[in-house]
Amino acid sequence: MSRTLEQKRAAHALEKVRQIENLNEDEQKKYSSYVKSLPGAILMNGLGQAAAGLLARAKGNNKDMHAVLFDHLEEWLCRENEKSPYRGGEGLIAAITARDRNAYLRAQAEALAWLQWLKKFAAAYLKQPEGGED
Repeated sequence: MSRTLEQKRAAHALEKVRQIENLNEDEQKKYSSYVKSLPGAILMNGLGQAAAGLLARAKGNNKDMHAVLFDHLEEWLCRENEKSPYRGGEGLIAAITARDRNAYLRAQAEALAWLQWLKKFAAAYLKQPEGGED
């Protein structure tokens, strides 16, 4: 039986949150906070600026939760799947700068749809920063 795209988004997001669930409480809180703020950053600045912002905040440390979130987003948007807006193995930043406007808009919409699931699962399974209750 084939899963819908929505089910695939949910499954991928849950897998990523389950990985973070194995980290310490501080890392979980950071990841949750970054996940919560990323959709707003995308809406205000666009996918490219938001993704570049995650990398800039990580400062080259691939264990930083900004970098981890970037990797999770990149994995979803650049996966080898006919529905993936940036499949092809070039990486998220390279794809954003090389592909056309339509691909960018599809990727941005897909990122926001995937983040809805990631936010819900992060809120359900991870430690939250103080005042993080909605």
